[in-house]
Amino acid sequence: MILIDKSYILEDFSEEESDIVYKVNLDGRDVIFYILLEFQSRVDYRMPMRLLFYIVEIWREILKNTSKKERRRKDFKLPSIIPMVLYNGKGRWTVCRNFRDILSGGELFGENIIDFRYILFDIYRYDENNLKAMANMVSTVFLLDKEISREDLIRRLRLTVYALKKITPEQFDILKTWLKGIMKPKLDEKSRVEVEEILEKASQREVNSMVSNLGKTIENIVKEGKTKGLEEGRKEGREQGIKEGRKDGLLQGLEKLLGIKFSDTSCIGRIRKIDDEDILNSVFEDAVKSNSIGEFEERLRQRKLN
Repeated sequence: MILIDKSYILEDFSEEESDIVYKVNLDGRDVIFYILLEFQSRVDYRMPMRLLFYIVEIWREILKNTSKKERRRKDFKLPSIIPMVLYNGKGRWTVCRNFRDILSGGELFGENIIDFRYILFDIYRYDENNLKAMANMVSTVFLLDKEISREDLIRRLRLTVYALKKITPEQFDILKTWLKGIMKPKLDEKSRVEVEEILEKASQREVNSMVSNLGKTIENIVKEGKTKGLEEGRKEGREQGIKEGRKDGLLQGLEKLLGIKFSDTSCIGRIRKIDDEDILNSVFEDAVKSNSIGEFEERLRQRKLN
């Protein structure tokens, strides 16, 4: 298996995705695996179209680098390309898997319509234990790219040290770029600069040090976030309570607190169903006292609010 040192990402999508291209020789024939890594956590209904552009671009480059004499041979064939998509969103993937399904009137012309089907890795639905058992680059991406809290990100970074030592230097460089994409939405500007500096300076021989430094940086962010979240959440709760009524104010303050402290507001829908203001106040205090979203969820369960 050979890693192809080239990206085919279109300029319009350079901030949203990255790609990995492998060439494999199977029974004397080249096969290309094209893996599209999504930085965005939402479903993109243009995916089949984008994949077609990338597939054609790979073939175009192969033809460009093949002699005219070779291209004109009767037995000349382009390599098969297996498109894959790594998706990290919480929502289920609802995009068409077959290219022909995005074409108007495609059902009228049978096999005369261009078609392919891509492989989907729906990362959020992989079990963490299964991912840990796969000590390779793709499983490392899987493990890190679930939508997780900052605390979980630290723990999972430490779990990947062994895999990071086994992958090739080229894969390590790609993974560092991928790490930046994963962490970008979780960090403020100052923290982002610190993390990017750690990743830029790190070499594969310094994996332990890199992970340790990233962990310390994120831990500091978490501590600052908890303090800031406590102050802003309480303040916003009081202010909104005066302006819009105590319950709405508490809910908005609580949502702000959960977002800043845990980067996770997925349970706010259940909390909105609480009518009793005293219970809502108690839930707010639970959020203040909890050290992780998991601990907060457990407190909700104990209050039978799950």
